[in-house]
Amino acid sequence: MHLPVVDFTSPTAPQEFCKSLHETGFGVLKNHPLSQELVESIYAEWLGFFKTEAKAKYPNDPVKHDGYFSPSVSETAKNFTKKDLKEFFHIYPWGRYPAEVSDAAQRYYAEGANLAATLLNWVEENSPPEVKARYSMPLPAMIEGSDHTLLRVLHYPPLRGDEEPGAVRAAAHGDINLLTILPAATEPGLQVLGKDQAWHDVPCDFGLLIVNIGDMLAEASGGYYPSTVHRVLNPTGEGATKSRISLPLFLHPRREVVLSERYTVEKYFNERMEELRGKKY
Repeated sequence: MHLPVVDFTSPTAPQEFCKSLHETGFGVLKNHPLSQELVESIYAEWLGFFKTEAKAKYPNDPVKHDGYFSPSVSETAKNFTKKDLKEFFHIYPWGRYPAEVSDAAQRYYAEGANLAATLLNWVEENSPPEVKARYSMPLPAMIEGSDHTLLRVLHYPPLRGDEEPGAVRAAAHGDINLLTILPAATEPGLQVLGKDQAWHDVPCDFGLLIVNIGDMLAEASGGYYPSTVHRVLNPTGEGATKSRISLPLFLHPRREVVLSERYTVEKYFNERMEELRGKKY
């Protein structure tokens, strides 16, 4: 499976990007407009934040779903029984935000949301007519005014050697949302499951932007854009001693948006949350 790197500034970028999304569920962009300096500053200061006890001042809200999620309440991927080896902080425009860090992540949220509208417009314009006809409204309009888009600052701690057998940094899973925008993390490990049922490394050169399809876009497009399963492997050797910081932005439409004849966004989201956590959020 080949994941081409698409030059965002190329006149053929929209077509190349959407072709990759259709064929693999992933798109990889270089020369994109997101500030690399901003991303690097977020990685550095949030790594410092996760190393302090200040994070415990912002325990996750089980209803609003913002704040800090410790390893003990981390996610368990669908069809898995072991919790992922990670901790993370959920940032929403209306949610809690640590006083111990700068506003860099909030500024990145705004930059990412602006880019998201562009990418969704690319997907809209490059959808075949029969697929485009399925959308209840233009794809960029689905996220207009949405306060559900989520920026997750993820920390995968160094491996200590006493992890529960079978536990991994992120077990195989698909995302729930429309698109996920992900700058290359500080360490490798992200893999995608190809149509050949083999695992393939996702390019991780610093400065690249990885975009993958979520289940909601797969639902809205009737499967034309596939939500591809991916995972984060446990590192070995020297890599096992290093933290990994990742910064996915999950694009979520407004809850009332119609995805298909079967689902509104709210119905789909609640169903998935019940599968993952046994209750509605």
